[in-house]
Amino acid sequence: MAAARVSVPGMSTAAVDTEDYSPYANMSDEQLLQLAIERSLAETNLTPRQNQAFCSSTLTLDRCSRVRRPQNLPAPANPPANPPANPPANPPANPPTHLSANPPVEKQCTKINRDVQNHYFSKDKDQVVAWTRHNGILRVTVESVKNLDPFLSAIWKGDAKALRDIILLKSKNLTEPNKDGWIPLHESAYYGHVDCLKILLRAEPQTINFRTLKNQTPLLLAVSRKHLACVQYLLEKGADPNLANNQWETPLYKACEKGFEEAVGLLIRFGAATTKSCVQGGTPLHEAVRQKHLEMCKMLLQASAKLMAKNIYGIDPVFTAAQCGASEVLSFLIMKGGDVNTQANDGASALFEASKNGHGEVVEILLSRRADVNKCNKAGLLPIHIAAKNGHDGIVAMLIPRTSRAKVKRCGISPLHLAAERNRDDVVETLVDAGFDVNATLSIDWSKMYEDRRSTALYCAVANGNVEAATMLLEAGASPNLDTFNPLLVAVRKGCMEMVQLLVNHGANVNAILPTHPTSFPAALIFCIKYLTMFKYLMDNGCDALSCFKCDYGSNPHPPVKTRRSGREGLYYAMDALTEGTVQFCEMISSPSVSCWSGPIIDVLLDYVGHVKLCSRLNEQLESYSEWSLIKEKSMPPRSLMHLCRLKIRQCLGIHRLRRISSLPLPGRLIKFLRHEQESFKDIL
Repeated sequence: MAAARVSVPGMSTAAVDTEDYSPYANMSDEQLLQLAIERSLAETNLTPRQNQAFCSSTLTLDRCSRVRRPQNLPAPANPPANPPANPPANPPANPPTHLSANPPVEKQCTKINRDVQNHYFSKDKDQVVAWTRHNGILRVTVESVKNLDPFLSAIWKGDAKALRDIILLKSKNLTEPNKDGWIPLHESAYYGHVDCLKILLRAEPQTINFRTLKNQTPLLLAVSRKHLACVQYLLEKGADPNLANNQWETPLYKACEKGFEEAVGLLIRFGAATTKSCVQGGTPLHEAVRQKHLEMCKMLLQASAKLMAKNIYGIDPVFTAAQCGASEVLSFLIMKGGDVNTQANDGASALFEASKNGHGEVVEILLSRRADVNKCNKAGLLPIHIAAKNGHDGIVAMLIPRTSRAKVKRCGISPLHLAAERNRDDVVETLVDAGFDVNATLSIDWSKMYEDRRSTALYCAVANGNVEAATMLLEAGASPNLDTFNPLLVAVRKGCMEMVQLLVNHGANVNAILPTHPTSFPAALIFCIKYLTMFKYLMDNGCDALSCFKCDYGSNPHPPVKTRRSGREGLYYAMDALTEGTVQFCEMISSPSVSCWSGPIIDVLLDYVGHVKLCSRLNEQLESYSEWSLIKEKSMPPRSLMHLCRLKIRQCLGIHRLRRISSLPLPGRLIKFLRHEQESFKDIL
């Protein structure tokens, strides 16, 4: 029977975030690939709901064309021979919907050979499907078992009797490697066929330590696949337990990496070295700790494993235990003399790493053993900084009593900054309640790391639009006027009226200017030109309207505006048209991007000034639309006495009392009048 080969380009896997349950979430890469191949060969169809479930799995096949079987090939009716540990109850019949339905298909008389390790048999054992991946290409070959090489079939199926018969005929070279350097002994160890392993070793005992192109021995492969019987037999027959692969990983290292406790005991008993490290410096003890396997750690230490051994990153087993949250193992290692203040090459301590990853129980253990909470990493951050940054509120609460406030200050950044920057509101509340300085500013070095040169935690909260965090900070006494760029300008630019009101009510400077773009008028007005409600709110709360009518040129002709456009939208996106030096209001309002709003804006401004004279450029703007002629007349003297009185009263009250005018002992009608909510008193005369 001719086999059909399908070449599928661009094979890769990717993680997909999904909130919905997927029956494929717990499947490994190989299991998912195997299922996709089988379902594709079956050529059945999915409902839209099944398609969505399959595509939402944690591991999906990306950019992979659907494998189609030739019409003369019957579809396998049963699941793979090696199904996943927790298979879906009702798996869909096809791979993901994004798999192409028309891949390039090559029909060739291709035999499955020993160059393939990935395969599965149909349940009735009448077909075998094998696949290989190389340079992004997935090649799938389907063949009848009857046409499969008997020698290969015996090895893959573990048919010891058939294998013995073939060996007796001496028709096969048992030491001939495939393209990866595997001999039949490697394959038997890999698939866990111990009876075949015994037959092959009796025939060729000198191959027991034979290595593949990756320096893998049969023992290493058996350990990697957790085949205990094969491991025991190989060791009993003299397999060297200290031969490592290309990555310097020994069988003992692999056993610890796989959490294969039985093999660890066997290997140690047969003389495996516990101190040999892999290419990255990790030892078997590192891997046992990473697996959180206490018994393996005990066995390794009893066999003289080095407790203080560090990998190329300066990480020792104690640090590894803290890093992965192995609290029971950590306690044991400390009891055996492990250093609670161990540090990696980047200066991070075990406590820092546990705080970073949110391992509260580990943090408790380290604190009970007097780990140094004031030991910072090379970036200058303490454990409390990283815990605050990652939102581990409980750990922050544990670290607060032992963390030195002076040390925090010397770091140049407060945990409040990091908590506010990442919107960790619970942490912000904890730190504020603990008395951390809400007005702490970033050091120059830290501030330079931000394009906007922020300084305070309040700025971080405002920049994120986090009203809750900003409220907590302001109520705790945070000043809204400490940053180079006033947080109010950021809130106005974002158009967040709630944040603007919050800042103004807590004393934000409504007349703040931009240091990098000096203006003769309050910079906040730049960002609310198209938001008249906010514009008027700023005017009501003391924004300097008179400065908007000051002009160096007056009635004389103005020089043309020199346009300076930025290639990207920044904080100053409204100032597309600028002149060199200090920008005047008439220049800003006449820029093409906002000139259509100039009439209503000038109309609002006139309500907050007395007798003013419009410059020639403002007059040009008002004359550009006939309906704005009434606004121009409004600017001409005389202004009403009632209007001038209102301005005088507002001036006498001052900005601070204007903001709390509702609490002043004034008649309600007068308060409304001063707020421009009532234009006259004719209704009460």
